[in-house]
Amino acid sequence: MMRAALVSSFTEPIAVRDVPVPIPGPGQVLVRIEMSGLCHTDIHAAHGDWPVKPSLPFIPGHEGIGRVDGLGEGVSVPAIGTRVALAWLGSACGSCRFCETGRENLCLAQTNTGYSANGSHAEYTVIDARFAVPVPEPITSVDAAPLTCAGVTTYAAIKAARVTPSERVAVFGIGGLGHLAVQYARLVGAEVIAIDVDDEKLKLATMLGADHVINAAKEDPVEVIRALGGADASVVLAVAPSVFDQAYRALARGGRLVLVSLPKDGTLTFPVFDTVLNGIEIIGSIVGTREDLAEVFRLHALGRTTVVAQTRPLSAAAAAMQEVLDGSVPARLVFDLDLERSGDGALAS
Repeated sequence: MMRAALVSSFTEPIAVRDVPVPIPGPGQVLVRIEMSGLCHTDIHAAHGDWPVKPSLPFIPGHEGIGRVDGLGEGVSVPAIGTRVALAWLGSACGSCRFCETGRENLCLAQTNTGYSANGSHAEYTVIDARFAVPVPEPITSVDAAPLTCAGVTTYAAIKAARVTPSERVAVFGIGGLGHLAVQYARLVGAEVIAIDVDDEKLKLATMLGADHVINAAKEDPVEVIRALGGADASVVLAVAPSVFDQAYRALARGGRLVLVSLPKDGTLTFPVFDTVLNGIEIIGSIVGTREDLAEVFRLHALGRTTVVAQTRPLSAAAAAMQEVLDGSVPARLVFDLDLERSGDGALAS
């Protein structure tokens, strides 16, 4: 048996239970999880917020880092003991037009870790061996976990925005994703504007290289950004409906609105005339590919990015989710599974 954070109801808090250790099937590997990052998507999944809901019961988590502990039939790579990452993209068919053109994150046959397949908020999990991305040894597991989703998602968003040096990029929402988006925008030479409603998060953004910070609870971000000349790209990482409107209206002519966050009420309205006449592009960016994740890891190993994270025992899963909802987390929370194994986490059921 193993300990896992299990969602049994969309209306009850997540609870840590004893469940059987999974057995890897053909083409799969068993991974002994070391760290597992808590993403807002896990909370949406646990609450059944989105139109397509996970099948109950299930184990969320898609920022898992651990060592390969068992091989399914037909698997020799990655070898036992290899440290790997388990991302949102749990598998893809490999043969559709999206997979064959380097867009496996759009594959219609994909599985998603912690949503359509059990995830990494557990001591062990299984994953398609092809999608177990190796983690370079210089990277700590606590850093690697947030990079596996928050990192690759914002890295792909900056790519999708096609940012060129000296362009102005507005990052709406500075937290687990936003603090990394600021850094990726800087890496491509952008002038970075960070927007949030929390001064501490804005201080973090400044420390990580943001050129301007705006507290949207104290001043109108649209007015401030327009006074700077408008944003060439707005990257939306917050879920409040008002943020999407602000991010759109802050754009300069020819600007790109990059939608990343998934609000519970997912319908947005944009003015057609303004969009057409100003040459505005609206872009949806969904996580990233295995190659994107490998690039994120390489950049971090080179010292180009900083991960800000705090650890929690898995037994505190319900409380940790509430911390995220309360907005009291500076960046990312990561479950430390070794705390469970050592007995330092007070295991709750």
